[in-house]
Amino acid sequence: MAAIPRKEILEKFRKMIADGVPIVGGGAGTGLSAKAEEAGGIDLIIIYNSGRYRMAGRGSAAGLLAYGNANEIVKEMAYEVLPVVKKTPVLAGVNGTDPFVIMPLLLAELKTMGFSGVQNFPTVGLFDGTMRQSFEETGMGFGLEVDMIAEAHKLDLLSTPYVFNPDEARAMTKVGADIVVAHMGVTTGGSIGATSAKSLDACVKEIDAIADAARSVRKDVILLCHGGPISMPGDARYILERCDGLHGFYGASSMERLPAEAAIARQTADFKAVAIGGSKDAAKNRKG
Repeated sequence: MAAIPRKEILEKFRKMIADGVPIVGGGAGTGLSAKAEEAGGIDLIIIYNSGRYRMAGRGSAAGLLAYGNANEIVKEMAYEVLPVVKKTPVLAGVNGTDPFVIMPLLLAELKTMGFSGVQNFPTVGLFDGTMRQSFEETGMGFGLEVDMIAEAHKLDLLSTPYVFNPDEARAMTKVGADIVVAHMGVTTGGSIGATSAKSLDACVKEIDAIADAARSVRKDVILLCHGGPISMPGDARYILERCDGLHGFYGASSMERLPAEAAIARQTADFKAVAIGGSKDAAKNRKG
């Protein structure tokens, strides 16, 4: 599938916003996930390196660690996902802090492959404390992710960066981010999800602060939420009803891992509940 023009995507999204329809994006760690999401009417599909780990039964946080080259993994996954997506924009999760890429060339390659946009993942935004300070002090800070989004904007790629606080929201909006995604932490729930998260009400306050900061730079920026305790449709509804000017939701684990876990477990249990044999007379009749 060829990349869908940024202008075309944004025109569609602005009409959805005017009509009161939420924008919903979702991660796809497999081609089957992407096909099912598209069948459900998803608006954006994102290929993250974490999707490979997530759908292999490992936690999404594995995508933040040195288990593989994140940018190369996304390109490998593209050959599974892009050919089966028919009409939905597909975005690439780009590791903006990778010191071994020439970023304009990587982004141009992704566009040629058929990606319509990018997002900053893996992101150092999910690190804090001493580790985050070390990244910032040694040339691998969040500013490189901002630079990556700026380069993507120059190439007219849709950009939907994760941000974790108002300062990052302002920085991303200033360099042209089309959609700012307020990230509330690793998604909770399921067998390999996080177990610690802030409350939904705490998320409302943080998302509102991020939205206000982004809009202080550009009024027409689109705002979505993601992660933490916002893991199911009811959670997203709770947030969208309480956050002023929030336009939708981004799901990753909540869009493919959690539904797959529940559905496969339920289907297996249903098969296990099927009785075998039956009465002796019925068994004789079958043989006869």
